[in-house]
Amino acid sequence: MMQSIDLRGRTLDTLALRQLIPRPVVDVAVASAAARDLITDVADRGADALLEQADRFDGGRPASLRVDPADIDAAVASMDPSVRAALEEAIRRVRTASAAQVPSASRTELGDGAVVEQRWHPVDRVGLYVPGGKAVYPSSVVMNVVPALVAGVRSIALASPPQKEHGGRVHPTILAAAGLLGITEVYAMGGAGAIGAFAHGVPSIGLDPVDVVTGPGNVFVAAAKRLVKGLVGIDSEAGTTEILVIADDSADPRLVAFDLVSQAEHDEAAASLLVTDSERLARAVEDVLPSIAGATAHAERVRTALSGPQSAVVLVDDLAAGAAFSNVYGPEHLELQVADEDALLSLIHSAGAVFVGPSSPVSLGDYLAGSNHVLPTGGGARFASGLGAFTFLRPQQIVRYSEDALAAVADHIVALSTAEALPAHGEAVSARFPTPEAD
Repeated sequence: MMQSIDLRGRTLDTLALRQLIPRPVVDVAVASAAARDLITDVADRGADALLEQADRFDGGRPASLRVDPADIDAAVASMDPSVRAALEEAIRRVRTASAAQVPSASRTELGDGAVVEQRWHPVDRVGLYVPGGKAVYPSSVVMNVVPALVAGVRSIALASPPQKEHGGRVHPTILAAAGLLGITEVYAMGGAGAIGAFAHGVPSIGLDPVDVVTGPGNVFVAAAKRLVKGLVGIDSEAGTTEILVIADDSADPRLVAFDLVSQAEHDEAAASLLVTDSERLARAVEDVLPSIAGATAHAERVRTALSGPQSAVVLVDDLAAGAAFSNVYGPEHLELQVADEDALLSLIHSAGAVFVGPSSPVSLGDYLAGSNHVLPTGGGARFASGLGAFTFLRPQQIVRYSEDALAAVADHIVALSTAEALPAHGEAVSARFPTPEAD
């Protein structure tokens, strides 16, 4: 079902490993041209473009792009009690974990009267995207909204695609999750167009431009976020999901197989990888995988994902080689199912989130771990982090120098400004200390 990549007996540098890493055939760059056209159309024509895109891509033109707050209240009132209880617990856990991500202000004294303060200030307004294609993601509402609230963001807008089966309205479970968190500005719009609307604003529906756009989505959403980066901030290009499991002979092959299937059910392009130094475990996982995949609700989707070029069983000489492979891959989700977890964890430095031990499956992180499930994909974990309260915070340095403290470094400033051929910089300092001759 899954392709095999045998790296045993080979010494590979980073470049060689990158060339061997399995990835989806379609990448973000391929979707950029289409995403650019959709964004430009929204920037030019606003609501009309969004309504036409809803017809083309979502199969349901909403009666109103902006959701009536009464509809949000109604969705909360009609929630399944068990779903509500689960969401409320998820909110509690994510809020607690997110609060730990807010740095404290600091004050550094560099000399008598020479002080640099650092504070962390929230952005003013954010646009949070919640996908709605092959599944419904109220958990993504929680993962987007809670860190923004914890960071102190003043204005929050949320977008999710209109659903054909709900008459062109946002899915009621998405609305209910938003309502539980006190979000009243919700829009029925999806895909690249929604990202463009957040970035440029749509005055006719009361949508003001935002400062930061966050949230997962398909390859067109990821491409759109790449295109608007610079006009607004983004969290990361969170595209199709990935799981990489590093396991040794101590791992339970059934649990490994279930975890690979759990992420493969997201999308046909989802990536599931097993990296192991145990040929016995690899064969055992391959033996049980077809029956587990075949028994799940989205069996056909899972089979397509597992048999695609982005999924593989990778055999390595030892766990150190497995860690090296994983670090180059930079997985969104990394599971460690090995006998010596801490030793392996010490070798890991590139992963969106790391799940340690057989009782910490990725599914836990998707919902109730307290960690955030909006994570970088496509190798982005090598240089980016997952969503957190820090995503919505900007560090600002505040400089406070007394006259004596400035005088102590004035000559150095003049010397450096002269060396850089920017004499006015030094003159601005010297002017504060006029000589008798100057008077």
